[in-house]
Amino acid sequence: MHTRAMLELGVRRDKLSVLLIDDDLVSREVTATVLTMDGYIVHTADDGVRAVEMLAAGEVAPDLILMDAQMPGLSGADLIAELRARSHARIVALSGSNPPADVTAAADGFLLKPLDVAVLGKFLAGQPAGPVSIAAILADPDAPAISPDTLAQLRHMMPESGVREIYQAIVTDLLKRTLALDAAIAAHDGAEVRRIGHAIKGGCAMAGALQAARIGALLEIATLDFTGNQSDNIASLLNDLRSATSILQRMLEAELPA
Repeated sequence: MHTRAMLELGVRRDKLSVLLIDDDLVSREVTATVLTMDGYIVHTADDGVRAVEMLAAGEVAPDLILMDAQMPGLSGADLIAELRARSHARIVALSGSNPPADVTAAADGFLLKPLDVAVLGKFLAGQPAGPVSIAAILADPDAPAISPDTLAQLRHMMPESGVREIYQAIVTDLLKRTLALDAAIAAHDGAEVRRIGHAIKGGCAMAGALQAARIGALLEIATLDFTGNQSDNIASLLNDLRSATSILQRMLEAELPA
């Protein structure tokens, strides 16, 4: 097992074992795929409790733990404390926006989603990482359904069938989340709408599904009272999400046919 000092000296990434903790299926699987293809040994957990169980049982002995900063259940600074009690790994918080101050203070570092493996490599080597913000991309109403650069990178790392599997998983996830948004809106549950928006933004941005990611970002920051113009705005965003999902499905069939 590598020590913290070895990590700080910049150990080869293909010698590093990573525990990735993320409750969002798409974000977790895309991140794990990219890390694996870049040479890391990756283990995943879908929530904080499962991660703690894996460490306690000796199922994994990671050199590095990457954890989403905003998850339901055991999360944030409380999760970091539980992880530190069972592992000497460096802990890096991942988030699509600035995490709470207590998470930043408790973690060994913070990187923005979507995770850039080049930025992660610089961070582990102790070099300035220069976090990459996707704010400008998400603010662009004319963003393409799929980032050409991200699609090219994925095609370089894996066969076409693997790339298709990633984007098909995103389409399937978006269809499920649209139904969940319908239910949350009907229940006037603003917190749930924002939570779903955060999940859409993170997973779609990681795979370069820019239109859907942008809508997720807008849902995450929406001020919701479910009346008047606000209600119209919510309905408009939901329609935009359905449209983005349909466009993504059509591009998937055209670019990556089964």
